[in-house]
Order: sequence, then structure tokens, then C-alpha cells
Amino acid sequence: MEQENALHALEQGSVLFFPQLSFSLDKDESRFLSPTIAAKSKNVSLDCSRGILKGSSTDEAEQQLLQSMMQRFATSTVALLHNLLPHYTAGLVQGRTSFRPVEIAQRAASWRKDDTRLHVDSFPSSPVQGKRILRVFSNVNLQGKSRSWRLGEPFENIARRYLPVLPRPVWGSSQLLKLTGITKSRRSAYDHFMLQLHDRMKADMDYQSQVDQVAFDFPAGSSWMTFTDQASHAAMAGQHAFEQTFYLPVACMQNQSLSPLRVLERLANRTLV
Repeated sequence: MEQENALHALEQGSVLFFPQLSFSLDKDESRFLSPTIAAKSKNVSLDCSRGILKGSSTDEAEQQLLQSMMQRFATSTVALLHNLLPHYTAGLVQGRTSFRPVEIAQRAASWRKDDTRLHVDSFPSSPVQGKRILRVFSNVNLQGKSRSWRLGEPFENIARRYLPVLPRPVWGSSQLLKLTGITKSRRSAYDHFMLQLHDRMKADMDYQSQVDQVAFDFPAGSSWMTFTDQASHAAMAGQHAFEQTFYLPVACMQNQSLSPLRVLERLANRTLV
């Protein structure tokens, strides 16, 4: 019953919150809780499938320890999802692992990269062709600082608000983007509209201030997960967190009609992938 309730809530666009589920750092790993660990970007990333660490300013010996820490987190999230959401096990594909040691508040960013603005996730260079984006987070701040989010309106409300005014994909643009290396694979019509939604939400400051929303603090030592392509969210403050991305084919969902792909296809009255 607990697994069914979790699955249903997740597919409805809710955030699953685990107040007592912490990711414990080993003694030697606390040294990485410093913004200087990240070279230039807001995070350090690990491609577990290829064992490639990016974005770190540490030397080679330190990088091995940092990579081991991030790999341990990645492995723990796989176990969590397999135990809590066995319905997804066959279809889940593990994506990038991220360590975020930089404070969110007052971090300089362009409006498109400003994650303090409500948005749904869409990756400009990494099209998903309709697959879901499921992310697991854990706050490892040793000073007890929470990670503060805002959560906005349901996805269908967002789609109904913006879809009628979004420009349609230009014929041949997806092939050109792939050929020139701007995208890693073909950008489907779904990816096009999701990217447009992401940008319209962030650019609309009246929407950011006036839409119904709630604030929530994820305490240090807690974890949470949500479909970030569906849950409207903004990260307002916090430092030192892990994040693991997974991709899930819509066909593996219990209720496909709730996916952003099916919602957009229904509203647009066309196939988008």
C-alpha cells in the first residue's frame, strides 16, 4: 500500500519527502563541503556509466575521493527507487549525479539559468523525447541549513496557460541542431514545447509573483524526490546537496495520461514524439 501511494502521489506531480532519510558522509568527505570544490559552475557532475567527473577544482587524488562519494550517493538512490518504486525498475535509466556545494541565494545567473524562478525541467542540449525526468535530492548541510523551495501550480494549468502562445517548431530545425552539435540527439516537438514552457515561466515575472505557490524547507539530513518535468519548482536557498537524475519511459508509468507528454499531446491534439 505504501508503495502504491508513493507511486500515485509521484505521478500526480507531488514531491515525496523523506525527513529521516539522510545520506551520511564519511569522515574524510566533509572537506568537500566548500564552494571552492566546484570549478566554475554551480555543481560537480558524475557520469556513473563512464566514470567521468566534471566541474571539480580538486587535484587528481582528491577527485578520486570525490568521485567515490558521489558514486556512493548514486548507488544509494538506485536502491531507494528499486525498493520504493518497483513498478519502475525495468524502465529506469540512471542519468547524471550532481553535487551542489554552492549557496543558491544571491548566486549570479542569467534569467534562463536562474533556478530561483519557478520552472519545469527541460534540457536544451539533451532532448528526452518524452521520457520522464525523475530526480532524487539529499540535503547534507552540516550546519543544519535547510534547502528552500517554492512549489507552483499543477502542470496542466501551466500548459493551458502558455501552450496556445508558444511558437511551433521550425521544419528541419531538429536535424540542424543535432548536426551542428547543439543537441546530443534529435529535439522532438515535445522537447521543443517543454523548453518553451521552461523559458516562458522564467521570463514571466508577473507569473512568478502572482501564481499560487507554497514555500517548503527541506531540512538538513532529509531527502526528497519528484518528477521535475512536471512539478513546478524553484530552489531559493541552501548549500551542500546531492541530486540524482533518472529517466523513465512514459510507457513504464502506472498512469501515462498524467505525464507531460500526454497532457501536451491532448491539449495540442497532435503527436509530439
